Amino acid sequence: MALRWGNNLILMGNARSLSYPCFFTAGRLETMRILSSDVRPAEAADAEKIANVYWRAWQHAYAGILPHQALHELLSRRNIAWWKRAIAGEETLLVLEVQGKPVGYASVGLNRVKALPHEGEIYEIYLLPEYQGLGFGRVLFGEARRLLASLGCKGTICWSYDALDQAATFFTALGGKPFAFAEEEHGGKLFGKVSHVWE
Repeated sequence: MALRWGNNLILMGNARSLSYPCFFTAGRLETMRILSSDVRPAEAADAEKIANVYWRAWQHAYAGILPHQALHELLSRRNIAWWKRAIAGEETLLVLEVQGKPVGYASVGLNRVKALPHEGEIYEIYLLPEYQGLGFGRVLFGEARRLLASLGCKGTICWSYDALDQAATFFTALGGKPFAFAEEEHGGKLFGKVSHVWE
């Protein structure tokens, strides 16, 4: 069982498997382990960990959606050197740490589609599969939006593949509204993309 407390996740388990603190509930001795999270700007030393998050998150999300060869090429292109260049580049990369371990990232900057009215864009936001669905994505998303607002950006947009239902569910739960649609080619096939926006 897991509970949220601020930016912390409290995991409760059998008293034999976890350590203090502990309490009684329903006649059983329970223990809690608090997982603290933090969001910070990425550094060059994070490149290997971010590359790992990217590889595992994309395999988890897009296997069976994007053609195998196209997905493999996308994953192979973004090696550690690629991420070092990205960290040093113009867009901002944020790292989500849980217990000091990088488990997610978000990249943000100015909206790439100048014809659209929203000034800020979250280019990517991904977590390791085992940290998804626990509220950490909400924390990372909130920090990404706060950063864009602090830079004076009015409105935020974020794109996802139309076939990726969990992305639409995530963005809708955070108050995003479907706005614009586009297509992207991979492996000779066109894939629909949908943007969600926040004013």
